[in-house]
Amino acid sequence: MIASVIVCLGMLACNEEVLNLNNTGAISDQAIWSTEGAAEMYITETYKTFTEVSQVVNSLSQYFDSYSDLMKSTSWDQYDHPYNKTLLEANIQTGGAGPFTCWDNVYSRIRRANVMLDEITRYGMDSFGEDWCNVRRAEVRFCRAFSYYRLIRVYGGVIIRTETSGVNGVDDGANEADIHRARATEAESWDFVIKELQWAATYLPDAWPAAWEGRATKKAAYGLISRMALFGQQWEVAAKAAEKVKELGGDLAPDYAKVFQVDGGQDNSKEILFALYFLKNTVTHEYDRQIRPIGDQAVYNTTVRAGHVPTAELADLYEFANGTPFNWTTYTAAGHADPYTDREPRFHATILYNGAWWEGRTIQTYEGGSDGFFAFAKAGSTNGRTCTGYYLRKYLQEGNVDWPVQNSYQYDAVLRYAEVLLNKAEAYAQWDYGQYRTEALAALNEVRARVNLPAKTAVDAPDKDAFMALLRKERCVELAGEGFRYWDLRRWKLAVNVINGQMAHGVKITNPGSPTYERVDCDANTPRIFHERFYYFSLPVSETANNNLCEDNPLW
Repeated sequence: MIASVIVCLGMLACNEEVLNLNNTGAISDQAIWSTEGAAEMYITETYKTFTEVSQVVNSLSQYFDSYSDLMKSTSWDQYDHPYNKTLLEANIQTGGAGPFTCWDNVYSRIRRANVMLDEITRYGMDSFGEDWCNVRRAEVRFCRAFSYYRLIRVYGGVIIRTETSGVNGVDDGANEADIHRARATEAESWDFVIKELQWAATYLPDAWPAAWEGRATKKAAYGLISRMALFGQQWEVAAKAAEKVKELGGDLAPDYAKVFQVDGGQDNSKEILFALYFLKNTVTHEYDRQIRPIGDQAVYNTTVRAGHVPTAELADLYEFANGTPFNWTTYTAAGHADPYTDREPRFHATILYNGAWWEGRTIQTYEGGSDGFFAFAKAGSTNGRTCTGYYLRKYLQEGNVDWPVQNSYQYDAVLRYAEVLLNKAEAYAQWDYGQYRTEALAALNEVRARVNLPAKTAVDAPDKDAFMALLRKERCVELAGEGFRYWDLRRWKLAVNVINGQMAHGVKITNPGSPTYERVDCDANTPRIFHERFYYFSLPVSETANNNLCEDNPLW
């Protein structure tokens, strides 16, 4: 199977000159467009915008969940981790966007997409025809829309540059008239992204031939619309896009844990609407090395970093299997022998905890255990040990013994139908909860039913605020470790409440024979920082200084 990341990375290694726009001087436009195969490889380069922000691909440098309350980086500044410094040091974000800076890089991606769209018209029409070109335009615009999404979620309103907005057809900033361009409003920016995806959905195929499986489809476009429209507060658009995904065949896979397993023996094609795929031994990454529990270091005789671990804030959100909330003070009275064994399936699929069975051994996160607790300090790192009492299990491929030599090859499910259902639930609730309560609850409960949790009813959610509290919790436990929480908190304007002045926590376990559980902070007794102005980060000085019509965000 040749899917998006294989196209972007694997073929790049084989035919870099064809894919690299900077090398068009070495290989002519005519050569790129001389055959359909060369043109296809050239076009699929645009998918790189997805790999640049993948938590699976970039588990060291782009792990957005560790800027939230759900995950914790185990390093202060080792491995160039910016997470704890960003959260705990006031002087880190005094200007710019800190570790979220992406303006120049993403506009470079947009520029490449614009050039490609221009060339599809100039070269592709004569060689391959209008229908072929429209499908490829739709792919490029799909990817360009995602690039704009990356910008808007960080900066708010952006400068919209397209292949037709410049004086010479491609607005790349090379002409004086193109350089000075004002930012659109945030609402206008989201509207542009949504319209781009709607156009793309019109022309993208329902499916690709096996040789090109993994490229964008109609379901992927409508799924992204359901996400983007939440950011743009276009509730009806989000709800209807989610319904369209269902019409096109979107559905949940039966087993939640197997959704994240490459060789899990389950067909995930209806749930995974768009993913970044890898090839064992060929196109790989280092997810296992960065995430596995420290005890695997001795098992495999290799370095394991466990760079990101779940917090107690996340672990405590998972219900018991019968749907009752977890509570540290009442779980024994409720008949549970320990805090972990009887939890719902997503807990066991997401988190490795003390006593969990893992690759023929028992996880030991108690003090002195093989995976033992190590307190976080504002210096160095925990040397790959958990500072929360937990390790992340999601996406680890249990039983893959080759990763120390051959690296990791699990895919990143960029867009899942479960997310689309949660998007739909939120959209209906925000649109008009009084009118669409049934639809909102049905979408939420479809996600819960997959893991055999009891349905929520109007009694549980008598009004929109109560429903949104349920929805937010469900997004945490369903999507943990997939990079959503930080951006959700920003779009809900709840990051100040959830992050600022708060500390994340873990569980310190002693006396393993008869365990004692102590809830401890894992932020070195330092309150976290998220100021109001962080909702819209500062633009690069290079842009505001050189673009006379571009103004920076307020409060900077």
